[in-house]
Amino acid sequence: MAEGSPFSAVDGGVTLAVRLAPKASENRIGPVALDDAGGAVLKVAVTEIPEGGKANKALIRLLAKSWRLPKTAISVKRGHKDRRKTLFIEGPAQELLKRFEDIL
Repeated sequence: MAEGSPFSAVDGGVTLAVRLAPKASENRIGPVALDDAGGAVLKVAVTEIPEGGKANKALIRLLAKSWRLPKTAISVKRGHKDRRKTLFIEGPAQELLKRFEDIL
């Protein structure tokens, strides 16, 4: 992927840095932005509230549907209760990176 990408190849798949906005007026994916530390994050908004994991479930559901992936392939690895999250997307890393590069 190009420099400044929120995606990184890891064993067994890809990690994705996300900045989640719960309680938004609509569900939306993008754009890619820089966080305070200068790292790239994908901004995602969901209409669900951040209680009981509802926003995290909505995030996974939105990404899985938009990217035509099984929901079980996406999981939250860090930031379960934070807006800044690291997701793990299971699958062949290079194939996923190419796919996401074409999407974004």
